[in-house]
Amino acid sequence: MNGKLAAAAALFAALMIAVTAVFIVSDSRMTAEDINSERVVELSEARRLCELGRNAEAEQKLSALMDSMRESGSESRGNGRLIAMCGMTVGFTALLFCYIYFSILRPFDKLKNFANEIAKGNFELPLDYERSNYFGSFTWAFDSMRREVTKARSCEREAIENNKTVIATLSHDIKTPISSIRAYSEGLEANLDSSPEKRAKYLSVIMRKCDEVSQLTNDLFLHSLSDLEKLRVTGQRMELCAFLDEALSEIAAERGDVRWRRPAEEMFVSADRNRLMQLCENLINNARKYAKTDVTVSAEQRDGSAVMTFRDSGKGIPDEDIPFIFDKFYRGHNCGSEQGSGLGLYIVRYIAESQGGSASLRNRPEGGLEITVSLPLCDGQAPERS
Repeated sequence: MNGKLAAAAALFAALMIAVTAVFIVSDSRMTAEDINSERVVELSEARRLCELGRNAEAEQKLSALMDSMRESGSESRGNGRLIAMCGMTVGFTALLFCYIYFSILRPFDKLKNFANEIAKGNFELPLDYERSNYFGSFTWAFDSMRREVTKARSCEREAIENNKTVIATLSHDIKTPISSIRAYSEGLEANLDSSPEKRAKYLSVIMRKCDEVSQLTNDLFLHSLSDLEKLRVTGQRMELCAFLDEALSEIAAERGDVRWRRPAEEMFVSADRNRLMQLCENLINNARKYAKTDVTVSAEQRDGSAVMTFRDSGKGIPDEDIPFIFDKFYRGHNCGSEQGSGLGLYIVRYIAESQGGSASLRNRPEGGLEITVSLPLCDGQAPERS
């Protein structure tokens, strides 16, 4: 397109030069006639001076006339004006070409290159636009379309990531009750149920864990049909210490590696029992797996929240891992050969935050890891006064 415009500009300049030349030549002819008339008059005056005997003056007149004829002729004047007009025509044509290029062609080429980048999938390239040029409104609309497409693709990626996360979370949570079912089944096989009460307890735990697996598989099935919705968390008013009595007793079972420091006061929270059970199991099983020590669990009221603390006596985690340890699929550098997916602590934080709480951890100065989970107290329950 630029070549065609340059050719058109050259043709326009040539046409303008030709027209200008015609006018200048015509004007030069008229000027030459006027000059010739003046010279005829001057010659007549010189002849008259000769007739009057004033030869010196006549000779002087003729000499001046000859000098004038030599210095400036009509043809040289015409040529000078022709050159000047041609220069002005070329300059005007160049200015016109530059205006068309910078106002129309360059914005259009920029828009064309931008469209090519969009076609290649490069949606991160911004398009600067000016309302003053001819393509200002169109450019703004094009860039707005780019932003909308970028936003849509970002939402799509987020939805896919959420889908993967939920499936991985459910798959991870299914492993925990299955491990418990296996442990209690092995206890039955080894005849550890020395009394009818123990046997009934073992069977009760196995059935309860089977119900948990069933619930988790239902969640997985519903998730596959629910347009990538996240796990649902249903809150219900419950007394936290009573829940921990039951949950920790079930998790510890015959291993006896969980010490529960029960506070005197009651703490009522709004939480999902199943999800809270998953949270406790993840934290305790993580301690068993990586710290390989007993776990001490405590609870207290603090700043309007019920705070649960899980402590082990292991080596803790490297300080450089702490900022990322709650991220999904992240595993600390001290995992060694232990198998894992890097989802345990991510699930803990997700469950806590989905119920309005939070989760944090720190390495204890005396050794071991301390994980704190806080849940808001139910409305109407005043925090403990110090």
